[in-house]
Amino acid sequence: MRKLLIGLLLAAACTSRTAEVPQTSQEAGPRPALAAFLAAVRSSDLQAMSGVWGDKNGPVRDSRKMSRDDMEHRELIMMCYFRHDKYRILGESPAPDNERVFQVELTKGTLRRTTNFYLTQGGDRWYVRFADMDPVKDLCADKK
Repeated sequence: MRKLLIGLLLAAACTSRTAEVPQTSQEAGPRPALAAFLAAVRSSDLQAMSGVWGDKNGPVRDSRKMSRDDMEHRELIMMCYFRHDKYRILGESPAPDNERVFQVELTKGTLRRTTNFYLTQGGDRWYVRFADMDPVKDLCADKK
């Protein structure tokens, strides 16, 4: 009887189950979208970046507003300007058209710069619609 019980426990432990976990509103909110965008920048992942950069109509990669070459060129420019070693969200506030604006401090080496990221909701997801490059221009020029 004991061997049977141990055998059943081992069999149960060795089986795997896959369960779909629905996204909560927090996981699908603007903060995770910003984190995904900045992670894509940091890892130089154009594909991931094009999935979280967009507007109320969805991701830029699915729109017909620009060619793929133009999209990738713009992504490379943004990667240069927003490349960072770490980031810190300093604040979040509402913006027109139900958008959210995040004040983000980017650190690259010894440089720290603060800029704004504007996020908008498209369907059930959030996208980085715009980010202000002017305050972080020297992060691109710095080769540290």
